[in-house]
Amino acid sequence: MTTVLVTGGAGYIGSHACKALKAAGFTPVTFDSLVTGWEEAVKFGPFEKGDLLDRARLDEVFAKHKPAAVMHFAALSQVGESMQLPGKYWRNNTAGSLNLIEAMLAAGCKQMVFSSTCATYGDQDNVVLDENSLQMPINSYGKSKRAIEEMLEDFAVSDGLESVIFRYFNVAGADEEAEVGEHHVPETHLVPLILDAIDGKRGKLTVFGDDYGTPDGTCIRDYVHVMDLVDAHVLGVGWLKDGKGSRVFNLGTGDGFSVREVMDVAAQVTGGEVPHDVGPRRAGDCTKLVSGSERAKTELGWTPERSTLERMIKDAWRWHKTGGYG
Repeated sequence: MTTVLVTGGAGYIGSHACKALKAAGFTPVTFDSLVTGWEEAVKFGPFEKGDLLDRARLDEVFAKHKPAAVMHFAALSQVGESMQLPGKYWRNNTAGSLNLIEAMLAAGCKQMVFSSTCATYGDQDNVVLDENSLQMPINSYGKSKRAIEEMLEDFAVSDGLESVIFRYFNVAGADEEAEVGEHHVPETHLVPLILDAIDGKRGKLTVFGDDYGTPDGTCIRDYVHVMDLVDAHVLGVGWLKDGKGSRVFNLGTGDGFSVREVMDVAAQVTGGEVPHDVGPRRAGDCTKLVSGSERAKTELGWTPERSTLERMIKDAWRWHKTGGYG
């Protein structure tokens, strides 16, 4: 059985990726510092606690498990924090990824599926972004991810490292069996914030602006079900195993939902009201941000079949009712 090392495998997306890998016949080995991840989320394969900045620990794990490929999710991802503490993001995300790449190559592992982000495109409002769109990141989080993409390009030339890079947008939903799900501290994502507000676990939701040029005045974003997203990552491992070489893919539906639409569907699914206030716009928020994902659909054979708003919220609500981790 092929082993895949999953960095950040105790986090939201990484834990779902481990479940999908196991279902596809792989052995996922989670490597996670547990700074933002949860040991309770490691249910589908071995766990190795460690930090990407600890090269000796990485070498130990590669020698022990001999993974054929790496699925790399581990990263700090708070955009606001990245603007205030850029060194933290360059050190953790970029220097940590360099350590990981060099440990991979030293162990003879030359295939990586990398979790990048739409933040590498920066502030390009009201356009459909595809893999050829100009990359102009405007915060340290997006810049650190773009730097890792450039690293992968350089090590492909020098050492034959092959990578599948996924740039994706908003992720929502949870594992259909509610074995794992979304649990951040602090929570910043819209769907769990809405569910917490409905359930009385926090105060009123703040809607940042209702005067945008959209049908209901609120921002529109592209949402992908987490299980659709990790299916693409498993397809990415297969792509590399089949010798198809390095490739970049966007992952999204190309449609998008407004903040108001997300709130309305959440109210329908849960049978509760969403207590909320309308606040001023946040600096840097785009009116509409959606992804063109035709390449993933035509080349990878990826279909985001679960990524309806109702399905994402139903699955997130089922997970929400378990109480999460911790």
